[in-house]
Amino acid sequence: MVGIGDCAIVRSPVKIKTSGLGSCLGITLYDRQEKIGGLLHTMLPNIKEARIKDNPAKFTDAGIEYLVDEIIKKGGSRKKLEAKIVGGASMFENSHMNIGERNIKSAKETLTKLGVSIIAEDTGKNYGRTIIFDTFTGDLLIKTVLRGDKVI
Repeated sequence: MVGIGDCAIVRSPVKIKTSGLGSCLGITLYDRQEKIGGLLHTMLPNIKEARIKDNPAKFTDAGIEYLVDEIIKKGGSRKKLEAKIVGGASMFENSHMNIGERNIKSAKETLTKLGVSIIAEDTGKNYGRTIIFDTFTGDLLIKTVLRGDKVI
């Protein structure tokens, strides 16, 4: 179980789960050949604007960079990493902050900069999600209330 502002890296056949993805983002990175993967649950788009910078996993940009580095340290290859992103919803009407939208943008920019392809996403909209990442298959199960479940 990965909490808010946290991440985990595991080898197959472990499943990793995170809940409560509203405007937060769930990002998975997976090296299919090595069967090593990571799950990150970020809250805010970028670390540059933060006053307290003690936890990179709270921030989409710094969290992705941290997760990529840690997967490589554990034997994964940056060239073989594939990403999936989920969340970034607009949970409140009249929210001028657009945190979800900004998280999605930050994830796409950071992954592009690092040369990691996004192979699937389920982002935006106005509802929360729970995700379960299967490091044996690379599948990402997305569970929602009233909107059904799907695998990407």
